[in-house]
Amino acid sequence: MVFWEENMKKMVKLGVVSTLSLVVGASAAFAENVKIAFIDPLSGPFASTGTNGLHQFEFAAQHMVNDQGGVLGGTNFEIVAFDNKISPKESLIQLQVAIDQGIRYIVQGNSSGVANALTEAIAKHNRRNPDSRVLFLNYAAVDPALTNDKCNFWHFRFDANADIKMDALTDVMSADESLKNVYIIGQDYSFGKAVAAAAVANLTEKRPDVEIVGNELHPIGKVKDFTPYSRKIIASEADAVITGNWGADMLGLGKSLIENGYDGPIYTYYAAGSGITAAFGETAKGRIRLISQGNINPIGSEEARETYNAFKEKYPDGNIDQSRIFNVIGMLSTAIEAAGTADDVVAVANQLEGMEYDSMWGTKLFMRPQDHQVIQNLNVGVHTNDNVEFDYDNSGFGIVTESTVEMASMDSPTTCKMKRP
Repeated sequence: MVFWEENMKKMVKLGVVSTLSLVVGASAAFAENVKIAFIDPLSGPFASTGTNGLHQFEFAAQHMVNDQGGVLGGTNFEIVAFDNKISPKESLIQLQVAIDQGIRYIVQGNSSGVANALTEAIAKHNRRNPDSRVLFLNYAAVDPALTNDKCNFWHFRFDANADIKMDALTDVMSADESLKNVYIIGQDYSFGKAVAAAAVANLTEKRPDVEIVGNELHPIGKVKDFTPYSRKIIASEADAVITGNWGADMLGLGKSLIENGYDGPIYTYYAAGSGITAAFGETAKGRIRLISQGNINPIGSEEARETYNAFKEKYPDGNIDQSRIFNVIGMLSTAIEAAGTADDVVAVANQLEGMEYDSMWGTKLFMRPQDHQVIQNLNVGVHTNDNVEFDYDNSGFGIVTESTVEMASMDSPTTCKMKRP
């Protein structure tokens, strides 16, 4: 039994075993599935974020596609998990394993550093191997470069990029006349730097009277005690904090700020779910604010309500904290049906370009053809236990929408020069 369990673990790490279905001897049935490789952290400090994302992909594929009869007259979606340990190098290894298994669709979202490595490798692979091309469906990596200078035909982003999010977030912040001083802090890699640059640019333009009293980066995934950072922020007398931190770094920074007595609003990109909401609890009520897409509180539609309830029945300890995952599955299945094939990824990509999609989460999505950046409504919500229908982490607390920016940055410029096959 121990031998079986140990070998199963090794097979999962290599992406050999589907996390959506494991039926011994059913390889013939699986051969016709549309396989989607999930390359994200399933171990290490960001494992909870990756695992919850994986569960959402598994559920979305089953609930939205397989239970509805599949695509193309009965073909199912199958999610295959690959643990990249949040490492770009490991991600490239797992990408090659996925390609060698004949997988043509790659999803990833945690870490723009990983996304940059993947998009470059996929573009190179597709140039050299026109008979085994793959598409990269980016559901959460928001470095603006990915749909600007580093854009390519094979990459589609289903989340607003860091610049678009900051534009919407600072629209809300700039309306606060009491705001005088802001402190910016983030993780030291491409995404953290992009958030900081966007915050400075937007605040300077919209509220030149606001002083940026701090702007620093810290090592990603390595800080065990954020107290020194919190004390500097408090000493700066900042009225508000902006951070793009996610996972363990978001939880560590937020808890440290609150425990050390900071009482101003903390404007975030990813301060919800995956254990973060429960850990904050009452201490963060009315303090943590989040820029996000998709309406959870209030829920976007009856379909979304039914979907969330079904998800909670299957994963009682899980959250739908990345509704864009369901948009990825919905838009991909729509594109495959319209193309009449799942094997010809160029035909599928052509259908994704310019697609308008009505999301169950209460907004229309538009996949902008010039840079493959999705455009959608963005919400700013607050961490609270008031008027919460769907909480996170079974905590009683969730994110309640306070304001919405419609089709955020629809006409924002892009430096992308798309080269199509």
